[in-house]
Amino acid sequence: MAYNTILITDAGAIRTIALHRPERRNAMTPEMQNELISALEDTAASRSRVLVLTGSGGAFCSGLDLAALREARGAEDYRADAERTARLFLALRDLPVPTIAAVRGPAIAGGTGLAMLCDFTLAAPDARFGFTEVRIGFIPALVSIFLSLQIGDKHSRDLLLTGRIFGADEALRLGLVNEIVPAEEMEKRIEELAGILIANSPQALSATKQLMGADCRAWLDAAIANAIEASVHARDTSDFHEGIAAFLEKRQPAWTK
Repeated sequence: MAYNTILITDAGAIRTIALHRPERRNAMTPEMQNELISALEDTAASRSRVLVLTGSGGAFCSGLDLAALREARGAEDYRADAERTARLFLALRDLPVPTIAAVRGPAIAGGTGLAMLCDFTLAAPDARFGFTEVRIGFIPALVSIFLSLQIGDKHSRDLLLTGRIFGADEALRLGLVNEIVPAEEMEKRIEELAGILIANSPQALSATKQLMGADCRAWLDAAIANAIEASVHARDTSDFHEGIAAFLEKRQPAWTK
């Protein structure tokens, strides 16, 4: 399959998927999300033993492309968007091979979600994270589920309700990042980590990931269903439409009570 928004390279047993919209800081569009889902499915069926997820240019992923988000009209489109995002997150979380996120620059909103859903998250010192949805009148419905599983309720409330940007050091302290790696050493560290993983039993790695993912699967499925409904509702509010317009028009939003 030919891809327009991602780049795929294979080096032996290591497959790298790079988000490739550098002019938009690799912001996700519906096309990119569909391509990522397809690429993850292909990776699961391939002979790849490790997947590396990264971004082209100076960014990992700046989240959903708000211009594309604004184009959706009506509940049917809103639901399709939310369901597609859920499929992407689950495809990455449930991939049978180990995954490594290599984060340079911003990984914002859904971009933070992609980074934290990988089994290992390596961050360069310039990496920046944040769940900024509330700043534009939106809610971090789907990503909040996975965030609370990783860092707990109290820390999640801090990040989700303030919408603040935080750096690699805080992400490491919170447990969203495994290591901070100097940019010039990132490729070497990826190769070292991938080598450790490739030396292990592929069947045992897959079974271990499946076992760990199954621990909360019933709860997760219910939480995702609720999050999809919440996302659809949020996109039909006046604050959402005002927040998106204000962002694209580069002005402060005028919220309603």
